[in-house]
Amino acid sequence: MEAQVAQFTARLLQQEKEIKLLTAEIDRLKNFGCLGVSPSLEALRDENTKLKYRLNFLRKSLLDERNKPIKSMININSRLQKLFGEAIKAAYPDLENPPLAVTPSQQPKFGDYQCNSAMGITQMLQKTKEQKVNPREIADNIVKNIPDNDCIAKVEIAGPGFINVHLREDFVSKQLSNLLVNGVQPPAIEKRKKVVVDFSSPNIAKEMHVGHLRSTIIGDSMCRLFEFVGYDVLRLNHLGDWGTQFGMLIAHLQDKFPDYLTVSPPIGDLQAFYKESKRRFDTEEEFKKRAYQCVVLLQSKNPDFIKAWKLICDVSRKEFQKIYDCLHITLIERGESYYQDMMKDIVQEFEERGFVQVDDGRKIVFVPGCSVPLTIMKSDGGFTYDTSDLAALKQRLLEEKADIVVYVVDSGQSVHLQTVFAAGQMIGWYDPKVTRVVHAAFGVVLGEDKKKFKTRSGDTVRLIDLLDEGLKRSMDKLKDKERDKVLTAEELKAAQTSVAFGCIKYADLSHNRMNDYIFSFDKMLDDRGNTAAYLLYAFTRIRAIARLANIDEEMLQKAAREAELILDHEKEWKLGKCILRFPEILQKILDDLLLHTLCDYLYELATTFTEFYDNCYCVEKDRQTGKIVKVNMWRMLLCEATAAVMAKGFDILGIKPVQKMPVIPNQGAKAPRGATGSFGGYLEERGDK
Repeated sequence: MEAQVAQFTARLLQQEKEIKLLTAEIDRLKNFGCLGVSPSLEALRDENTKLKYRLNFLRKSLLDERNKPIKSMININSRLQKLFGEAIKAAYPDLENPPLAVTPSQQPKFGDYQCNSAMGITQMLQKTKEQKVNPREIADNIVKNIPDNDCIAKVEIAGPGFINVHLREDFVSKQLSNLLVNGVQPPAIEKRKKVVVDFSSPNIAKEMHVGHLRSTIIGDSMCRLFEFVGYDVLRLNHLGDWGTQFGMLIAHLQDKFPDYLTVSPPIGDLQAFYKESKRRFDTEEEFKKRAYQCVVLLQSKNPDFIKAWKLICDVSRKEFQKIYDCLHITLIERGESYYQDMMKDIVQEFEERGFVQVDDGRKIVFVPGCSVPLTIMKSDGGFTYDTSDLAALKQRLLEEKADIVVYVVDSGQSVHLQTVFAAGQMIGWYDPKVTRVVHAAFGVVLGEDKKKFKTRSGDTVRLIDLLDEGLKRSMDKLKDKERDKVLTAEELKAAQTSVAFGCIKYADLSHNRMNDYIFSFDKMLDDRGNTAAYLLYAFTRIRAIARLANIDEEMLQKAAREAELILDHEKEWKLGKCILRFPEILQKILDDLLLHTLCDYLYELATTFTEFYDNCYCVEKDRQTGKIVKVNMWRMLLCEATAAVMAKGFDILGIKPVQKMPVIPNQGAKAPRGATGSFGGYLEERGDK
């Protein structure tokens, strides 16, 4: 419907221009004694009247449509952008792609949102139209053309042309009620897209190490976000399960376990097995020759060698799964072997299109704008990683029909992947204006010495060892806070895993993925500052408020349907707006795939809630008896809305909060507060609000 309104508005503006021209022409002719009326002018005026009627009808229908109760959470920023976009188009119809900038205000005195388009339009008019105009005048013209709406209470023009927007209180209250009644729903999406995410991707016969941690955590969180907004997501684990190394592994398997075809070989330490075979490959010429023969037989699909290959893959797969189970990661395995039968066709397709050059027996492809060519066939007729990655890209685009393909791979592969993507465009597999193919690059994990994270002996840190260390330190932290004295063994175990793996994930996701980050157990387990420990305690504390007030879920649901959320206090208003920014945050991440934005938002939400709770009484108790005197239900609903959004944020980050983690009294002392405070005290200690 919004498209129809825009279409009719454009037609109306064009016809009004024609009417002005014809009217001017008639006036000119009248001056020369010609008094006739142009039939085309009368026809235009008649059609113009009909268009105005139709446009007003459509605008009213659009407003009614917007006011209909919907389950989806409204992206307020997007709503305001549409309103200001229409206003700018109406005020300056001749401008092509005028700047549209709407952002949340940083200071309450400047309203809730701010439109900063006037200054940009001023520059555009000066450059393209050579018009000298005052940006405040432009801002005034924009304001005059803002369509009727249900969300803006008032606007003010400030400074050189900033348009400060104040939201309507009943609009914010209505959106919060919608959230409470329907739960945290994704914002409405125009189209359900097919998304392929390539992440984790360890190599068979090698243990997962800390280098795989970032890809696994970041990729899983991206998938969770795509799934939440309703996209069809294919989670792919592009295992390194093919290639020359399998020749030496199979040859070593034959020597060490000659009866492997009938008796399953007891390979306990596959990493040691790999190192032994690699040492023999590098030092024993006869073994090296046999390894190459094994590769040829494997690639020719010899049944005995396929079985040996599968045995080795199965041992690795079981070890990988231990990691995935710990971190609650789900993937579909589709390794390099999956694409082997497609590679011959890839080479043929590039040859037929004239893109292949032969260099010293190799078949290579130069891609315009890329510094390094792709080698799609070696001089011995074998295929390469380049061929495999091209086959994978084509399969994802043409067979899976993906609208979005995301490669969560370290930044060291940037040149290679950009070349593969450019080759896919060159040969016509996809149009980047239609299909989004993106490398979600990430930096390396550093130790506290700011060098590449390694063990004291200089080896790469095994991921399973890192997770075990996280569990140990998490339990030490819980016992230090005496949680073991109030939780059952089962509850303590749940708290341990929640804190350990939640902190490891959050420490990664809270940093801009494109940068390197320093891994520190001490920092990630700290319950002060922007950490998972702080947020998990904050969430538990918020959830406990209703329990301590003897209010159950049914009572909260009834209140959500019937009670009006009054946002008179500045801290209530600030918290309400913060809660409703959740869809804006998700949209930003969908656009740039930077998940630290969500972490920053959750931290802001937790600290904003603390401000609210410290200033606004939710539950009042008699100090002498401890009996509840009064419950402020709309503030209880704000608590519930905060917790609901935090829970969904945790879910997207792959963090599982513990529902029961009672906070321990600090020997009668009041618990510390504020953005850097720990949630260590009983709520009753507040005097009881």
